[in-house]
Amino acid sequence: MSELQREVSELEKKSATAARLFDIRRIIGGLFTVYGIIVTVAGLTASDADLEKAVGVNINLWTGLGMLALGLFFLVWLWLRPVAPPTPAE
Repeated sequence: MSELQREVSELEKKSATAARLFDIRRIIGGLFTVYGIIVTVAGLTASDADLEKAVGVNINLWTGLGMLALGLFFLVWLWLRPVAPPTPAE
C-alpha cells in the first residue's frame, strides 16, 4: 500500500506544479507586460508625423503604459495570492 501512496503523492505534486505553471494570471500578465514594453518603446520613438495623425496625442505611449500597468498588476496579484495546491480527496 505504501507504493500506491507514494505514487499518489508524486501525482499530487505534479498537479500542483502544473496548476501554478498554467495559472491564467501568469499568461495574461506576461503577455500584457511584453506587449506593453513593445508599444511603449514605439510610443517613445514616435515621429512628428505619427503624432500629427493622432491629433497630437501619443497614443502608442499611453496605450503601452496602460498595458504595462495591467500586466504588472496581474503578475503582482499572482505573486501576492498564489494558487493553493489542491487538497487530496479522502
